[in-house]
Amino acid sequence: MEAKILVFIVFLEVFVFSNLVVAARYSNGGGSWKLLKKSIGISSMHIQLLQNDRIITFDRTDAGPSNLTLPKGRQCPIISGKKDCYVHAVELDMVQNLNVRPLTVLSDTWCSSGAMLPDGKLVQSGGYGHGEKVVRTLEPCRTCDWKEDYNVLITPRWYASNQLLPEGNIIVVGGRLQFSYEFIPKSPRPEDHKVHDLPFLKETRYSSQIPNNLYPFTHLSPDGNLFIFANNRGILLNYVKNKVVRTYPVMPGNVARNYPSTGSSVLLPLDLSEKSTPEAEVFICGGTKPDSYNKARAGIFLEASRTCGRLRITAADPNWEMEEMPIRRVMGDMIMLPTGDVLIINGAANGTAGWRYARVPVHNPVIYRPAESFKADRFEVLKAATSPRLYHSTAHLLSDGRVLVAGSNPNHNYNFTVPFPTELSVEAFSPPYLTSGKPRPAIIAIKPGKNLAYKQRISVEFQLNLNVGQLGKVYLTMVAPSFTTHSFSMNQRVLVLAVNGVRRMSGGGEYAVEGDAPGSAAYAPPGYYQLFVVHEGVPSVAKWVHIK
Repeated sequence: MEAKILVFIVFLEVFVFSNLVVAARYSNGGGSWKLLKKSIGISSMHIQLLQNDRIITFDRTDAGPSNLTLPKGRQCPIISGKKDCYVHAVELDMVQNLNVRPLTVLSDTWCSSGAMLPDGKLVQSGGYGHGEKVVRTLEPCRTCDWKEDYNVLITPRWYASNQLLPEGNIIVVGGRLQFSYEFIPKSPRPEDHKVHDLPFLKETRYSSQIPNNLYPFTHLSPDGNLFIFANNRGILLNYVKNKVVRTYPVMPGNVARNYPSTGSSVLLPLDLSEKSTPEAEVFICGGTKPDSYNKARAGIFLEASRTCGRLRITAADPNWEMEEMPIRRVMGDMIMLPTGDVLIINGAANGTAGWRYARVPVHNPVIYRPAESFKADRFEVLKAATSPRLYHSTAHLLSDGRVLVAGSNPNHNYNFTVPFPTELSVEAFSPPYLTSGKPRPAIIAIKPGKNLAYKQRISVEFQLNLNVGQLGKVYLTMVAPSFTTHSFSMNQRVLVLAVNGVRRMSGGGEYAVEGDAPGSAAYAPPGYYQLFVVHEGVPSVAKWVHIK
């Protein structure tokens, strides 16, 4: 017993010292943090923002009791053969007082995936055990709860990725021991009722024990094909014909980027200002050495990677452009901001994803500005958080421009007495554009309305109180809300709309910016988007629009 206590004390001292060193180096970064709620009762493993500005977040159902019980009068369901009176999913109201509404999920959602349908319904698929073939749906209403359809998926999907497609359906890619894809929701179409082989997922598996290709990164290319990245390389897939149409170079550096060597990935903003098909560029950061998982199991926590790579997937001769983050990171979340910049947040500097396999939490977010010409100007270290956010943490852009941060549970169950305890709190990070003191635009009206058609001309009226000087650069962005889990924000997408001009409407600081809606469902799959007006790098609060 004394030996165990000594080991724990030594570990704690090393942990504290390592974090003090990192925090001291970056103590004066920009942005700000705010604790929104000390506890929502569950640890947030999966998260999605709905078009009613309510956050849906949930954990697994097989981790034992959470810290929230079902309300009085609610019947305790039977989960895994046992009566379970604990809550494993909640709705967090970001509009009214951060109210927490318990939801009921019966099947096991552990390490599942999701996406929003064009009608705003959240579709969530797969999981573990009796949840591995389940498709769950949740409609955006004040009293709606999960509906679960068992055995909808043809094959088990655990650690899979989802992507909304131009046709309005969802492709589900991969999963543990699943080298294939399929489509949901199921329709009468024959292709919806078969599994489509994808040998690329078997080719990129590092080993059966350490796949390093789970939760593959999926991004819809503006040509309508699907970019898929697994482990250290990517392909472009014609998912209709089940044909690989392009194979991309291996990402340099001998770093694995997918679970459990978890990095993260985004599709950089699509610039729709030109009439031609926009260029598409993928940006991938972090990860670790391919054998880091086995090393961590032996008590050796390798340093994470600080490398990032940009790949223009639509280029005639695509090659990786490599860069380095200021801080090495594994299990970081990459969140697209309405300005077109990337926020890199959460994660650890050592170890890997898995149960207690990471050390040295990275408290400082980093912002990446892809439009800067010089690499040295692209990264900026921001203000540190106080709570470690490690395995099973999440992040999501809110309509007010802040980023919600939640979760972290590297433990098998809810444990509050270990060095990295289960985290139930919810915080909001305000990026530097919200703390700069610059005036912020406010959307007054969208004409002809919030229901958009492709290629439609729109006019967005906004208020901007300029103390001095003239109106600066104004642009419009549309942001697709993502389903975030395990450091990957599925379906995340930022569109920079074509702007035809800005005019002053009155002497009271009212303006109108004329723009064009996206021209194709391959650029913007049908559904709900957050529309922002951005002035000199400061975004408005978003208004939700729908396009089809």
